[in-house]
Amino acid sequence: SCASCHAKIDPPGFALESFDVIGGWREHYVLDGRPANFRKGRKIDPADVLADGRAFKDIDELKTLLLTDKDQIARSLTERLIIYATGSTPQPTDQPGIEAIVAKIRTNNYGFKSLVHEITASDFFLNK
Repeated sequence: SCASCHAKIDPPGFALESFDVIGGWREHYVLDGRPANFRKGRKIDPADVLADGRAFKDIDELKTLLLTDKDQIARSLTERLIIYATGSTPQPTDQPGIEAIVAKIRTNNYGFKSLVHEITASDFFLNK
């Protein structure tokens, strides 16, 4: 049963292996936990295949694949920010409101500032 979820969550995680714990770029793992010479550890292989079969070789290719559906990225981020802002998980009946926010930020090239503004001006934020 673990494999079904890991097939979805592992590929993006492999792409993110190129970043260390504080967000710095790395191409090799640390050897024996010692930060003396990073290049002595195993080389990081950030390539993988998404659950839908699309392959990527690094974080840049993953980004390109994800950006083929900007609305989906915006929708997911909108839902997560609504949870953060209100403490409530959006329900299926909230989807029209989420879609309205995504439609509004689409006209501003999906800007994050626009997204925060639309969420704080929405019924989600004002009435929860």
